[in-house]
Amino acid sequence: MGRILRGLAGGGQLRVVAADTGDVVEEARRRHGLSPTATAALGRAMTGALLLAQLLLKTPKERITLRMEGTGPLGGLVAEADAVGNVRGYVRNPVAEVPLREDGKLNVGELIGAGVLRVDRSLPHGEVYTSTVPLVSGEIAEDLAHYLWQSEQIPSAVLLGVRVKGEGEVELAGGVAIQVMPDTPEEVLSRLEANLSGVSGITPLLREGLEAALDKILAGLGFERTDLRALGYPLDEIPARFRCRCNREKALEALVFFTPEEREDMIVRDGGAEVVCHWCGEVYRFSPEEIRTLVAEVRCPDCGTLWLYPKADGTLFRIEGDTCRCGRKVEIPSEKRARA
Repeated sequence: MGRILRGLAGGGQLRVVAADTGDVVEEARRRHGLSPTATAALGRAMTGALLLAQLLLKTPKERITLRMEGTGPLGGLVAEADAVGNVRGYVRNPVAEVPLREDGKLNVGELIGAGVLRVDRSLPHGEVYTSTVPLVSGEIAEDLAHYLWQSEQIPSAVLLGVRVKGEGEVELAGGVAIQVMPDTPEEVLSRLEANLSGVSGITPLLREGLEAALDKILAGLGFERTDLRALGYPLDEIPARFRCRCNREKALEALVFFTPEEREDMIVRDGGAEVVCHWCGEVYRFSPEEIRTLVAEVRCPDCGTLWLYPKADGTLFRIEGDTCRCGRKVEIPSEKRARA
């Protein structure tokens, strides 16, 4: 399990969030069968999502999602995190790989390529706020700092790192985000810039531990950790874990998006159905009997959109509104409308 630390530095003018995510990234690598550079890309993105969740989210029910769409062979990646340390993510081409950079480091920028970063903030009542910025380098840390400045007007420094070993196993991973508050004195900024220019990245610093990395980055700035025990964390740190929100019920409900004929073909041809969660790789298998429970559905006769279907718990889902996405009026048969 990983961990997240929070605190202030520079006399309260610098807001600091740091995360050790080695175990979290290793689980993502194992679940998705990632190549070394894909591991570094997704690991940085997941760590960055955890850091941004601490900086931007206000309640445990909110989530932040990072989507990077690039021209590189990775084909894009997605990472989602909440403020209580849960994170998940995936890449479109998990085995994609590119040659090392000239300095011998993994070339995440080339793997992602040119493109855009989209950040979605999901609020408790279903509202989603989206910001999109061009990718600066594809190396992720610089792209997140650019996003914080362009979309949130928050001048920030972001450092992210993943080191792999052997057959691609994660040796260490983590990151630090430093938010500069308004009217920060010049001497605080100068000291922070000097400290950052004196490090070649966060990965070497993480070898000595997260606290040691913070001591180096914030030397002379008087870092003071937030007492997280007062917020219900007895170890004075927020646990970070790879946790998906999928379950068997949701996986079964996903089959309603196939027509009855397609579902019957699954039964005849394969003896059932298999649903794989793209977020975490979990496999759910369903028997013919389970699949045949999904029969009382209503679809748009024009475009095939589902208007009504039974959920696995026996309740009914009904499309919201009176108009289908194709413009047709939603018409539910009276005997089914009464149940909905």
